Amino acid sequence: MSGTTTILIGAPVDCGKRGKGCLMGPDAYRVAGIKEILTELGRDIRDLGNLAPGPLPEVTPDNDRIHAMAETVAWTRTLMQAGRDAAKLGFPIFMGGDHALAMGSVAGMIQHAADLGRPFYLLWLDAHSDFHTPQSSGSGNLHGTPVAYLTGRDGFAGFPTLDHYLEPSHTCMIGLRSVDPAERVALKKSPVRRYDMRAIDETGIARPLGDFLAEVEAANGMLHVSLDVDFLDPSIAPAVGTTVPGGATFREAHLVMEMLHDSGLVTSLDLVELNPFMDERGKTAQLMVDLTASLFGRSVFDRPTLNHARRF
Repeated sequence: MSGTTTILIGAPVDCGKRGKGCLMGPDAYRVAGIKEILTELGRDIRDLGNLAPGPLPEVTPDNDRIHAMAETVAWTRTLMQAGRDAAKLGFPIFMGGDHALAMGSVAGMIQHAADLGRPFYLLWLDAHSDFHTPQSSGSGNLHGTPVAYLTGRDGFAGFPTLDHYLEPSHTCMIGLRSVDPAERVALKKSPVRRYDMRAIDETGIARPLGDFLAEVEAANGMLHVSLDVDFLDPSIAPAVGTTVPGGATFREAHLVMEMLHDSGLVTSLDLVELNPFMDERGKTAQLMVDLTASLFGRSVFDRPTLNHARRF
């Protein structure tokens, strides 16, 4: 990772689904010590505080089930610009907030990569593919649509038109275990590479990640990592409203982050879907911060013994 400046961007997005609580996520990461831990690892931290969406646009969704489209569009615009600005200064970490925030955070990073003339890649660590369009979504929850939007799928009238879209073949999804039929059909037609938990069980998590990182390195690409709490098994990370059994273990998750650190390719990060209201003495927030520390170089030998009661 180039440079030592890390930009913390609070994105209390809570409009991508109907269940509430993710707006508390950014402050939970702060309480869990994200600034202090990254400072110990030699990073210069700039915390921009929590952003707010701009004025709500007048938009009408084609699907009457769509929830909070105007607010999601406003957040997308705000995060696109904030991310693009922050990337000029250092390494942005978008602390969410639900996964709808990736429509803006990743879009901003795509534009930044284009400004530098470098290819852009996305690692999507999630139980869900989030490949719905607003028309195909049965729930109407827009946190299930970011990758479809970013790769330029049709159906996003009213959302910002991007100058540059994410190449589907530059996208790698790891940890899938809850993909709706409409998404499955679309993914089969797409060059998006995807690894469900069965594939991980059969081959391990290092092989697919290593293959993807080798491609990013060969292309001199910029890599954004979007880490959803539900990538992790709910037994170790309960603070999410979309729990799916059979997720990544503690060691698998840390291995991913350690490999990403070793690669030196990651240029920006999302931490999403943390709902502190559903946590157990802050253990999910702490785990997400510990995984971030692994991404920034903390080794297994440096990892402290946790006492969750210590913080509360």
